[in-house]
Amino acid sequence: MFQNSWHLYFSAIFSLLLQIHSMNYTFFDFLQLVGSLGIFIFGMKIFSDGLQKFAGSKLRSILKGMTKNRLSGLVTGFAATTITQSSTTTTVLVVSFVNAGLITFIESTGVIMGANIGTTVTAWMVSIFGFQMKITPIAISMIGIFFPFLFFGSDKLKNIAEAMIGFGILFIGLEFIKDAVPNIQDNPEMFAALDGLTGFGFGSIILFVFVGTVLTLLTQSSSAAMAITLVMLFQGWITFPIAAAMILGENIGTTVTANIAAIVGNVHAKRAARFHFVFNVIGVLWMITLINPFLAGIDATMLYFVPEAGTIYGDTQEARAAATLGLSLFHTTFNILNVVLLFGFVPAIIRFVEKFQKDKDTESQAFRLQYISSGLMSSPELSITQAYKEIEIFAKLIEKMHFSFSGLFFRSRKKQQKFLKKIAKREQITDNIELEISEYLTKISEGNLTEQATRRIRSLHSMSNDLERIGDLYFQMSKTFERMMELEVALPKEAVVEVKNYLDLVLEAIKYMRLTITENNGDEMSLVHAIELENKINNYRDELKEIHYRRLAKGIYPSQAGVIFLDYITRIEKIGDHIFNIQEALYGKKMKEHTDISVGR
Repeated sequence: MFQNSWHLYFSAIFSLLLQIHSMNYTFFDFLQLVGSLGIFIFGMKIFSDGLQKFAGSKLRSILKGMTKNRLSGLVTGFAATTITQSSTTTTVLVVSFVNAGLITFIESTGVIMGANIGTTVTAWMVSIFGFQMKITPIAISMIGIFFPFLFFGSDKLKNIAEAMIGFGILFIGLEFIKDAVPNIQDNPEMFAALDGLTGFGFGSIILFVFVGTVLTLLTQSSSAAMAITLVMLFQGWITFPIAAAMILGENIGTTVTANIAAIVGNVHAKRAARFHFVFNVIGVLWMITLINPFLAGIDATMLYFVPEAGTIYGDTQEARAAATLGLSLFHTTFNILNVVLLFGFVPAIIRFVEKFQKDKDTESQAFRLQYISSGLMSSPELSITQAYKEIEIFAKLIEKMHFSFSGLFFRSRKKQQKFLKKIAKREQITDNIELEISEYLTKISEGNLTEQATRRIRSLHSMSNDLERIGDLYFQMSKTFERMMELEVALPKEAVVEVKNYLDLVLEAIKYMRLTITENNGDEMSLVHAIELENKINNYRDELKEIHYRRLAKGIYPSQAGVIFLDYITRIEKIGDHIFNIQEALYGKKMKEHTDISVGR
């Protein structure tokens, strides 16, 4: 019996392939369908990018809400996905944040669940504007209205125009897709063969869940896959249950992009991506078992609100149009219910994912900042935010290098060797980070940027370079210390204390630099304090040089020890210079451009 049903199942698939081959649908027609889909996806991207640029700082504020708790993360995920019009953008961004250590794996789960709900907004938008009204004339008129704004000087107007033009292109693409899909009347054999695949009950549901997953993988966009599903339902190619099954498959397919992005990430990024996959698969599994009564409930709801259209299983134009709304209702209801039902089980899912995705090398990943090497970039606005977060962690790494170097003067020989290895390892990491950030910022610069975004990119380039130079200076001083050990040269006790005091003064500047970076507070008052610290560093350098020359004149230490002491003092002062350069980059102006800012003003 089992073998016989599978024989019929594969016979139906084979029959469908034969009908596709013989149907009245040429390769040129297929290219038009692919091109229509391309216009839809292109419009979605322009629309998304324009919204993200327009949102700007508001979007950054929304993303900062990720770290509070799972519930606020859920709201954050929904809001971010509604703004970006892409759950993929949100989830890839979350994977990048987790990879960077900006949020924990556990904190990311709420955002991922919120993104699942947020992505249903697109389905409603397409259903209402694409099938309930003639949107194409409005879309073309909208492009005509907003096109001139692209040439205005205001970035805000340009971004609004870009979003509205993308919105228009999106629905023109949708109209083209509707026209490019084969007509049932011209291809009755094709419809009969496709209809044959729906007669296997539960097996047909499983098959079209798989079809929805593959469709999302091929289009690399759940929105595009969803649009195709809605068009097929509207044109009568598939029934409502089959369309619902495809939507479930698309929920699984949309998790693949984040999993691809996590391949080069650390274990925490991989766990976040795996959580998204497991969470969605569990949701699809329980929905499949309850799909018939669930769809009956959707049908009853639509009959109540749109009685004139009749049942969503009907074959009239009105019924099929109502069915697209019903499919959007199914999509939203399913995702909300899935979050409600599984919200309490998230800790259990987390434990399962952690067990499946083990942390094999915690130590080597502690400072790996592949946050922006996840491969897939979001919009320029979000990408700049990602790079800025990398700078924050870069500064934290520099502070750790400072502590490692300071420890060389007051630790045992065994501890000193450990610190020297740490400094050498972290110096290599700083080189890699600076290169990655530079390449990433260069890629962002290739896009269409606002003037403000261009300035921020220049500042980030400058800050990254200065942080890398600071790392080099600590490494060079550690090599000097190593040479001092090999030559068995010792500094006088008072000289060691002076170096420590100088390092403490630089540490104060580093801590303030980190605070300014974290709070993104490059204002005039912060620069005033930075100038004060820079003056203290320079004045103490001059004082130590005077002491150094007096010691040399009195023969307190040999010239070899004096050279080493002077080397430390010179390099430490250079670190102070680079710290001040970073403060200038945060402020957005060079010292010569703000000579009116004085200490104690």
